[in-house]
Amino acid sequence: MANPAEKPDPIPSTPKLEPKDEREELEDINGEEEEEEEYEDEDDGKPRTREDAIADRIKAESLFRRMRETPVAVRVHDVIVKGNEKTKDHVIEAEVDVLRQATTLQELLKASNVANFNLKALDIFDAVKITLDSGPPELPGTTNVVIDVVESKSPFIGQVGTFTKAEAKSSSLEGSLKYKNIFGYGDIWDGSLAYGCDHSTEVGLGMSLPRFRGRPTPFTSRVYLSTQDWLKFSSYKERALGLSLGLIASKYHELAYNIAWRNLIDPSQTASRSIRRQLGHNLVSALKYTFKFDQRNSSLRPTRGYSFISTSQIGGLAPDSRTLRFLRQEIDLRYAVPLGFYRAALNFGVAGGITFPWGSEYKSKASCIPERFFLGGNISPVCSLGGPSALWGFKTRGLGPNEPRREVQDNESGDTYERDFVGGDVAVTAFADLSFDFPLKWFRDRGIHGHVFACAGNMAELSENKYRNFTASKFLQTFRSSVGAGIVVPTSLFRMELNYCHILKKQEHDRAKSGFFMTFSTSS
Repeated sequence: MANPAEKPDPIPSTPKLEPKDEREELEDINGEEEEEEEYEDEDDGKPRTREDAIADRIKAESLFRRMRETPVAVRVHDVIVKGNEKTKDHVIEAEVDVLRQATTLQELLKASNVANFNLKALDIFDAVKITLDSGPPELPGTTNVVIDVVESKSPFIGQVGTFTKAEAKSSSLEGSLKYKNIFGYGDIWDGSLAYGCDHSTEVGLGMSLPRFRGRPTPFTSRVYLSTQDWLKFSSYKERALGLSLGLIASKYHELAYNIAWRNLIDPSQTASRSIRRQLGHNLVSALKYTFKFDQRNSSLRPTRGYSFISTSQIGGLAPDSRTLRFLRQEIDLRYAVPLGFYRAALNFGVAGGITFPWGSEYKSKASCIPERFFLGGNISPVCSLGGPSALWGFKTRGLGPNEPRREVQDNESGDTYERDFVGGDVAVTAFADLSFDFPLKWFRDRGIHGHVFACAGNMAELSENKYRNFTASKFLQTFRSSVGAGIVVPTSLFRMELNYCHILKKQEHDRAKSGFFMTFSTSS
C-alpha cells in the first residue's frame, strides 16, 4: 500500500506523515517503498505550507499511538479500480473482497496485504498498488480503497527447458507458451509440449479462470494427449487422450474430475501374463479430492513444522462397460524437528496407500496396472509429498510384485528371465532424514549442507482374491530398507543430492544396489 504520508487525506483525520516503523508496515502492502512527493491540495492545486506539514505529522503520531493502544474503527465505503483497460472490474473486485470485511484500520492494513497478494497471483499485472483515501465528507469514519493496476505489456510468456530423471536414465525437452487475459476475465490460455528420450510425449492445451461467474475458487481445464513408455520396467506403453477439470482449488482443498480414453499396448510382445491380460482400450472417469495442510518452513529443506496430505479417488463414474471402476486412497504425514545446532533438523515421515476395484465380483477382479502403486526411483522422500513412492537406492519400479516376461534372456545374469514389475494394491513407506550445516561459512552461505538418512517400504497385491494370503507378519518380514549419507545442493527450482546409499534389505529380483548416486528432486 502506498505511504499515507505521501497522499492527501488518506482517511478522515488521518495525517500525512508517520513514524518510520509504521510507514514500513504500510509500504509492505505494495512490496516497495514509494518515492516522496510534494504535498499538494488536490482541491485547488496549491502547495501545502510548512505549518500544514507539521499539523499532519502531529495527527499521524496521534493516530499511530491510538493504533498501538486500541483498534481504530473504520468502514470501507467504496473500492475504486484504476488502470485496468482490459481486465473487467468484477474480476479484480472478487480478489479484493476481503477489504470490505475490515472493521478497523488494523484489519484493513492486513486485508490490503492479502488483496495485493491475490491480485499478483492472477499473473496478469506487472504492478499492483493499493492506497487509502478519505470517504465522503458526510460519512465520517469511512475510507475509499483505491487499487491501481498495471496490466502486463506482453501477454505472451514462453518457456523451454531440459529435465533429467537420473534413475530412469531419461531426459525430456519441455516447452510451454501462455497467452494471458485474452478476454479480460483474468483468463490464461497455455499450450505445452514435452518429449522424452525414452519416446514419452505429452501435448496439452489448458485454460484457467479466476472465480468465474462468482465461483469461490478458480476453474481450470486441460485437454491432453500423452504417451508413457514403461517398456523397460513393466513391458507396456500407455497412451491417453483426456480432459481434466479443476472444480475446486482452495488453500486446503482440491477437487478435480478426469476423463480419458486410455490404451495399453505391448510393441515388444514380451509382456508377462498379468500385463497381457490388461492390454487394450479402457475409459477412465474419476473424481479426485485432495486435502493438503503444509506448515513446514520449506519444501526443499524443512527444518520445522509438519504437513499432511490425503488424496481420495473414485473411478468408474460412467455407464460404459469398459469404464475402470476403482477406489484409491493415499495419505502422507511429515514432521520436522529443529535440533538447535548447525541448523540441524530431523525430518521423518510415513506414507501409505491402498487401491481396490469395485463393482460386481470385485474380489476376484484384477486392479488396473496404471492405478497401482510402484515404489523406487532415487528421488528424495523429503520432497516427494503426496503418497508412497520414493526409496533411496532402489531403481524406478524396482521392487514389489513381479512376474517373468516371455522367454527373453536376461542380459545381466544370463540364466534367468527378465521380469515385469506389476505394482501393488497396498504400499507403505517411511523415512528419517537428519540434515545439518557444514562448519565452513562458504557452504552455509550457499545453502549446501549434509544429511544422513534411512528409509523402508513395501507393497503387496490384494485383488484377484490375493488378500486371502496377506498377513501383517509376512508383510513386515519382506520390508525393504536402506541407509546412507550425502551432500545436498539446493537451488530455487530443485534439490540436488550426491549420496552414498547402502542397501540393508532387499528381496529376490529387486533392482537395488549400494553405491554413489546423483539425484535431482523437485517439491511436490
